[in-house]
Amino acid sequence: MKKIGITGQNGFVGNYLYNTLGLAPNDFERIEFKKEFFDEPNLLDSFVQQCDVIVHLAAMNRHESQEFIYETNIELVKRLAASLERTDSKAHVLFSSSSQEEKENWYGKSKKEGREILANWAKNNNGKFTGMIITNVFGPFGMPNYNSFIATFCHKLTHGETPVIDNDGEVKLIYVGELVKEIISQIKVAETNEIYEVAHTSTNKVSEVLSKLNHFKSTYLDKSEVPALNSIFDFNLFNTFRCYFDLKNHYPVLFTQNIDPRGAFVEVIRLGMGGQVSYSTTVPGITRGNHYHTRKIERFAVIKGKALIQLRKIGTSEVLDFYLDGENPAFVDMPIWYTHNIKNIGNEELFTIFWINEPYNPEDADTYFENV
Repeated sequence: MKKIGITGQNGFVGNYLYNTLGLAPNDFERIEFKKEFFDEPNLLDSFVQQCDVIVHLAAMNRHESQEFIYETNIELVKRLAASLERTDSKAHVLFSSSSQEEKENWYGKSKKEGREILANWAKNNNGKFTGMIITNVFGPFGMPNYNSFIATFCHKLTHGETPVIDNDGEVKLIYVGELVKEIISQIKVAETNEIYEVAHTSTNKVSEVLSKLNHFKSTYLDKSEVPALNSIFDFNLFNTFRCYFDLKNHYPVLFTQNIDPRGAFVEVIRLGMGGQVSYSTTVPGITRGNHYHTRKIERFAVIKGKALIQLRKIGTSEVLDFYLDGENPAFVDMPIWYTHNIKNIGNEELFTIFWINEPYNPEDADTYFENV
């Protein structure tokens, strides 16, 4: 079991890494870190002495003074290096540098020089060091106007504001979960690698990202429909977007109940990636359906009560009877060109869940009524 400490434990990447390591308690022990340790050499030394691995993520990304960013980040690295020297640590140190290393800005300069300071410590003290060059990171719970333009866009769209694009360039991106997987991989490898370039996982124009987020807002936030997610990037971006909701004011979302003398019919969810889920209640003696489809895939699942589901192929006379009981939940799928119905044959309300591969469209319903 490796004992792992994370400076910047409560930051965007640090918190994700900390929580992910917690999913494998037999492999990793997490050593708690607090930012105050940098101000107290004895506390920092105690932390360092406990660690087999130290992931140095603590850094300042933004400030009105670029020089202050540089000075702060370099000072944090120097204090960590000094503690490693004082304690004669043999820990494997991983440092999060940035693809901005070669750019003419103080943040990039602080990252490059910080990496070199820790690499020199490893050379001079027989230590292990991995300098990870990381591109733009996005993911859930990043701070808007600080960690990522995606965090800013997500926060604005979910809080009634309109995002503005300052520079519509192409951006190389990596999802925080993908980055954390890379960090853990390097922890397991446990080898010195002074410059390890973490590959980005997608390249997108800023306007393309905003277009996707606007689509998520119009479908999921405004209409509660899960949109089609056609790539891993879309999936990760959607899960990021969902984390910026004002949950206390958004939920619970009331269902629309369509009630008539037969009972109630409620659409549970529409899925741009997988159709529509609904449920119905049906009072005793009532029959629903008596229609068929020519292309739709449909499933009836009985979860409470007693039901008779009947199917008949169009143009034939044979009726297939299926008896279902919620005591043993079961389902029947409806083949195309089979008219079908469901009847409550019990003495209590019948509860049925329906799934169909496309939401109902009155202009192209593919629903043709004919009694079974």
